[in-house]
Amino acid sequence: MASRTTDIWLQANQRYLLLEIAEVRARLAEHETQSAGPTGGPQTPSLDHLRGERLSIARDLTPPPALEFICRTFELSDFERQVLVLCAACELDGDFASHCGRAQGDSQRGYPTFGLALAALPAAHWSAVLPDGPLRRWRLVEHVAGGFPSTPITSRPLRIDERLLHLLAGLDRIDDRLSVSATPIALEHALVPTHKQIVDRIVGTWTRHREGAGTPLVALHGPDAVSARAIAAHASVEAGCRPHLISDSAIPSNQTDLHLFATLWAREMRLGSASLVIDVKNRGTEGHRDGTLSGLLDRLDGPAIVISREREDLGGRRSASFEISRPTAAEQETLWIGALPTEWTRSRAELCLLTSQFSLNVPDIESAAEDAVAQAGGRPSSRALWNACRQRSRGRLEELAQRIVSVARLEDLVLPDSQKEVLQDIVTHVRHSPTVHDAWGFAAKSGRGLGISALFAGASGTGKTMAAEVLAGELELDLYRVDLSSVVSKYIGETEKNLRRIFDAADAGGAILLFDEADALFGKRSEVKDSHDRYANIEVSYLLQRMESYRGLAILTTNLKSALDTAFLRRLRFIVQFPFPDVTQRAEIWRRVFPQVAPTAELNVERLAQLSVAGGSIRNVAIKAAFFAADTNEPIGMAHVLRAARSEYAKLEKPLTDAEVAGWV
Repeated sequence: MASRTTDIWLQANQRYLLLEIAEVRARLAEHETQSAGPTGGPQTPSLDHLRGERLSIARDLTPPPALEFICRTFELSDFERQVLVLCAACELDGDFASHCGRAQGDSQRGYPTFGLALAALPAAHWSAVLPDGPLRRWRLVEHVAGGFPSTPITSRPLRIDERLLHLLAGLDRIDDRLSVSATPIALEHALVPTHKQIVDRIVGTWTRHREGAGTPLVALHGPDAVSARAIAAHASVEAGCRPHLISDSAIPSNQTDLHLFATLWAREMRLGSASLVIDVKNRGTEGHRDGTLSGLLDRLDGPAIVISREREDLGGRRSASFEISRPTAAEQETLWIGALPTEWTRSRAELCLLTSQFSLNVPDIESAAEDAVAQAGGRPSSRALWNACRQRSRGRLEELAQRIVSVARLEDLVLPDSQKEVLQDIVTHVRHSPTVHDAWGFAAKSGRGLGISALFAGASGTGKTMAAEVLAGELELDLYRVDLSSVVSKYIGETEKNLRRIFDAADAGGAILLFDEADALFGKRSEVKDSHDRYANIEVSYLLQRMESYRGLAILTTNLKSALDTAFLRRLRFIVQFPFPDVTQRAEIWRRVFPQVAPTAELNVERLAQLSVAGGSIRNVAIKAAFFAADTNEPIGMAHVLRAARSEYAKLEKPLTDAEVAGWV
């Protein structure tokens, strides 16, 4: 029924347009007759008859004919309307060019011009030729490019814009010049209540300001770009628009290209067929902004939405800003119940554990549920569900930090009992933070100091990174090492932005963040002597604040504890000092360093423990010795270890004493 209704409308619209073309043809014939004298030229058909039939179609057609819609949208006068039809006729009617040539008295000029329109069409006025008139301002018609630089403007060939030609024929599709960089956004997922409320507010804002430049710009900012795009899509559809997504990198920087780009989008918005959703990615990372985004937004006057991680400078246009957060824990629990089979959701405690550890959006929850069911063969499995959530929560963090696969276990660590107890306390705090913070109400008392942070201090190779791996393995969480070279920036404010991206991305799954050799970034705040000192202190202060609010575990490692700011140390929940291993501990490390399947021959761990090196160097020596043994096709023996030790000491620029290797071979 719907398709038949569309066919009926298309047929009526086509008939309406043909009648308009017939009217313009009659006007040209009348002008030709007048130019040829009283005895020449063809007979003029009845204009009253054509107009009467056309008006009859318009009265009965809903929605109105495309030409009527275009004229109302761009406020075209009767003359401008007939200029548009004149240009369309030359594209749709193969014989119309000859009419234009005869009307202009030159068969070689078989094309429409403003001069022909001014001479042949009624109610002609010069304002239609002006660049700021609707025909040229909105690119409804254009002068044919090339070949006519010295020709008067009224004599240059005119052509209707292809987008408008298709629309006149009843085919509404976005301009090809825009579609190459724009992607339609489909409504793939339903919205949670908190996001639906934002959609209602956006639609209400647009509804109150429907006319022209009064339409406010909408800005959506926050770490969850997927939810922001869904909100933008739903708001656009409810407002009667088709949402199209572009990246801010697609905005031309050349001012001429930018003007055309903005004009075409503004035209699409006026036609009511499109809303523009701009995804802003990593703007200003080099300490400057090129102004293309605000330049585009200042030229638009219809529904546009900007999505960004941080608040953006949107120029002078009025805007409504909304912060987009992931679904609440209660909403996520409801989503899990809807996404999982019934037998998987009987334990509410398990769902609460998932929502307290992982903060996922709608598509991630649906995908994680599918993955978990597939991995477990349809049978309820807490481990499969947990692992599926870990995979889905990685997201952007993979782009910002290096994920370390945790293979070390607690028994692999050789530390004094007091240090092991602190590590176990860290596991306890992370594992039971949902109970203490949420169920027991500590988070409601204050939002500060809820983050779990630890400092691992000690010389290189004493096991700091391995301890972080052990914690990740015990907690079944991902461990990410943060590359400080990609975080610290010489541009003011960029270091904080980089840190914010990392923490926001890690928040999705409560990942463990490892800031290795952190004293380079988290050193003592200096006395303010110039602007550089002031902004360096701001960076440290921001880090302190962000770590206190981070819902996961952040681990800092340093070789020199005294280099860290004392105020920073006070805010850390745990500090673990990794001592240089004594002889007994080194012997234990040597016992564990060789895999059980590795062939060894009469290795004396007590003599090996005489090497005064940390665990990291012991591992390096063991691996080198294994390669030396493999090269000679022999089990790993003391001679191979001695050769490896000399190589390691040479690398460390440290002398290997006779006392350390006495009695080895």
